[in-house]
Amino acid sequence: MLNTRISLVALALIAASQAQANDQAQSKGFVEDSHANVLLRNAYINRDKKHGNSDQAEWGQAFIGKFSSGFTQGTVGVGVDAFGLYALRLDGGKGRNGGAGIDFFKPSDTAPANSPHNLARAGAAVKFRISNTVLKYGDQMPSLPVLQHDDARLLPESFTGTLITSKEIKGLELNAGRFTQEARKSAEGRDSGGLKSINVLGGSYHFTDSFSGSLYTSQVEDVLQKHYLGLNYVHAIADDQSLTLDFNGYKTEINNKYVKAADLTGDRNTIWSLAATYAFGPHALTLAHQRSTGSTGYNYGWYQNRGGVGDGGSSIFLANSYWSDFNAEDERSWQIAYDLDFAGFGVPGLTYKVAYVRGDNINTHGFGEGKEREIFNQVRYVVQEGPAKDLSVKLRSSFLRTSESVRQNGYNDDGNEVRVFVEYPISIF
Repeated sequence: MLNTRISLVALALIAASQAQANDQAQSKGFVEDSHANVLLRNAYINRDKKHGNSDQAEWGQAFIGKFSSGFTQGTVGVGVDAFGLYALRLDGGKGRNGGAGIDFFKPSDTAPANSPHNLARAGAAVKFRISNTVLKYGDQMPSLPVLQHDDARLLPESFTGTLITSKEIKGLELNAGRFTQEARKSAEGRDSGGLKSINVLGGSYHFTDSFSGSLYTSQVEDVLQKHYLGLNYVHAIADDQSLTLDFNGYKTEINNKYVKAADLTGDRNTIWSLAATYAFGPHALTLAHQRSTGSTGYNYGWYQNRGGVGDGGSSIFLANSYWSDFNAEDERSWQIAYDLDFAGFGVPGLTYKVAYVRGDNINTHGFGEGKEREIFNQVRYVVQEGPAKDLSVKLRSSFLRTSESVRQNGYNDDGNEVRVFVEYPISIF
């Protein structure tokens, strides 16, 4: 059982920590090492759907407050992390609010399905540190390849449970955890996602300054078991030139009950991507290939009380994931992308990215070979100095086009998407 393995790892980490030099000895105190900040986020997403599907659009203002205490002094340090979230709906909707792909404000389950005008959520976790090992219990926002909370909308997701993070050995990070509740990003309440339970186990290691790897596994109760492998290598060619190779892969085994409940075509999937990025001066050129095999596509995210997996809306560490994830059954996709940092031209803080992704070989089960393609554009500017320092503005657009066979199969559809995010972080102390 994965639960037993997590318990054994936890005991081993705590036992090993007693023999290691530790960060806890450097603790200044609960108050002295405390930090608090607020992120003001104004977000707008518009999806212009084709072929008779309803357009979607949502606009809102979020206030994301986070507090992280230091640890008390002594062999065992104790601390608290907490967050408070508030969102105000700014777009009246006109029937366009409540789209599952945007999900700023969850519509009511009873007719008429209206979206709330505002929502608020708060959470806290207690943490304990021995040496360089931290055990945290409570409401958290985990960032792991097999359990990555979604923070790409108005408010972030959060999970309730236990997570152990150990950094006893230089370059090595180990994680083991169990979570039993998920808070939907568009709703109030810590269990609004309906998660039964998810166990996670794994770690990452820097073999050298230029080569690192990650290995993780997760088990979502009554849904699936997932394994992840990540490898990253950076080769310095010259002072202003480098080549980066980035590999990410998932292997998923799906519970037969979930296969039937979610109407999937099969119970297994393997998906991987390999990206090569050549950076030279302010420029970067990326070529990537991604491939999905098995009896179904790659499943992740969404919410269990809505038929989803429940392992976090960003648990897809793959190269070709933009508006479309290019993760259909048997899909093969290729990407070419270009990044430009305008700091090299005297405009620090301004960046631009354009990418083209094309996928084919999609198994549509009787409708013919499926194909899709996407053009992605993003420009971002971060104010470098003055009263508005660190204010960022991000403009993003995607143009997605699919073959008729893909639309008939129900995997994807055509559309144009625009996102506008304005964020301003405020450090309180």
